Amino acid sequence: MIYLTKGVLSFHAYFQAKRCKDSVPASVIRDFRRAMIGGADKGLIIRTGVFTRDAIKEVQRDGATPVDLIDGYALTEKLKELHLGVKVKQKIVEELNIDRE
Repeated sequence: MIYLTKGVLSFHAYFQAKRCKDSVPASVIRDFRRAMIGGADKGLIIRTGVFTRDAIKEVQRDGATPVDLIDGYALTEKLKELHLGVKVKQKIVEELNIDRE
């Protein structure tokens, strides 16, 4: 049995969400981790841009505080899945007709 203490989560987490057009470098992950020192067990960074290969390597670094990443694509997919703030309208992207000749 799991008992929750002082809220919904049984661990402390920091979140950062930003709208950006550019790719997100590893330095953002490192700065976020420094801000978490002594205050959180885990972190979550949500950005509308994409994370660079180095940023993804940085979150996978052994021994570092865990940080999860959600990029713009993953965010829109999750919003669609949860029907949260979006309306999905199905469109036909391609139409094929059979040429019987």
